[in-house]
This record gives sequence, structure tokens and C-alpha cells, in this order.
Amino acid sequence: MELTEYTEFLVKSLVNNPDMVKVQIFESDDESPIIEIIVHHDDMGLIIGKGGKMASAIRTIIQAYAFLKNMPKVKINIDSF
Repeated sequence: MELTEYTEFLVKSLVNNPDMVKVQIFESDDESPIIEIIVHHDDMGLIIGKGGKMASAIRTIIQAYAFLKNMPKVKINIDSF
């Protein structure tokens, strides 16, 4: 499973509007990939969590997956529309 597919699976399992989840990967200037997670604005609270704990957990899980796949450290941006 690719990193974007894994991220999309993980996020879709947490939100109320899974059809509105979009995950894209970009290369940054320092060659570390940037994963952009876009969710429906109603789901933003679920993804961020109380005090940002859910977002931190999502970042940790994605970093661990990238490590297992021998990828460089990944940056993760979460946004809504």
C-alpha cells in the first residue's frame, strides 16, 4: 500500500464524510515529501481533536508507516474546504 493510500484509509475511517477526503503528496525543496490532507469543514474537529491530540496521533502513525517503508521524514498539512 502506498503512503497516500494508507493516509487516505486512515483519515476516511475517522470522519463523517469519507467521500470528501482528499490526500495529495508533494515534494518540498528539501526533498522530504509533504502530505496534504483535505477534509470537509464539518470533520475538521474530528481530525484535529481536543488540544490537537488526534492530529498529532495521525502524524505519528503516518511517520511510522513512512519509516517502515524506508521513506524520509514526511511533513503533514491538514486543511478543510
